[in-house]
Amino acid sequence: MSPSHTPPVDTDEAPIKRERRKDARPGELMDAALSLFVEKGFAATRVEEVAQRAGVSKGTLFLYFPSKVDLFKAVVRENIAGRFAEWNTAFDTFQGSTSDMVRYCMQQWWERIGATQASGITKLVMSESSQFPEIAECYRQEVIEPGNALIRKILQRGITRGEFRPLNLDYTIYSIIAPMIFVIMWKHSMGPCCGLSGSGPALDPETFVSNQADVLLRGLENPSPPHSSPTP
Repeated sequence: MSPSHTPPVDTDEAPIKRERRKDARPGELMDAALSLFVEKGFAATRVEEVAQRAGVSKGTLFLYFPSKVDLFKAVVRENIAGRFAEWNTAFDTFQGSTSDMVRYCMQQWWERIGATQASGITKLVMSESSQFPEIAECYRQEVIEPGNALIRKILQRGITRGEFRPLNLDYTIYSIIAPMIFVIMWKHSMGPCCGLSGSGPALDPETFVSNQADVLLRGLENPSPPHSSPTP
């Protein structure tokens, strides 16, 4: 009987596969962490669970993220904060009216954040920030401040062009943010059970966001806009 034949190992291909796996690990760890943070909250999520869900050891996780707080910060940057650069570019080149820009802003926020698992981060921060001030500070710096600055820029555009009446921007910003916070909290609390018992229809987030934009713009728009708006 001839000896069994063992296929030769492709020594060129094996290291490439190992390296690809290594490069993928931070993303896999962040995906696993996002899921667990949203499912269980920050306090209840253990790094061992994150590593297990990502298919790596706890030691491997700590090679990339020295602590659970560092892992949380990376999740926020990857899923929310990292979008602000592209959003600012999009609004800098926007050609429509500022009312159209506000609608676009709210719709894009829902599609890219609200409708995704990342929306659960906002509820997590609101629920646990008093217990973990580090995550609250991260969220303030990475999400709240750049988000407020972007909304302020949009509103100021409308005022400058004569499309919006003079406004207290410090507080008008929250008029746009408040509906977004509401729909997130609804989605991650009452949303899963609303309408299932026959007590009423479930809230449709896209319809809600569109309706809120309509209501908001009625209050923002200048009742006597100029005949021709200056270019931005």
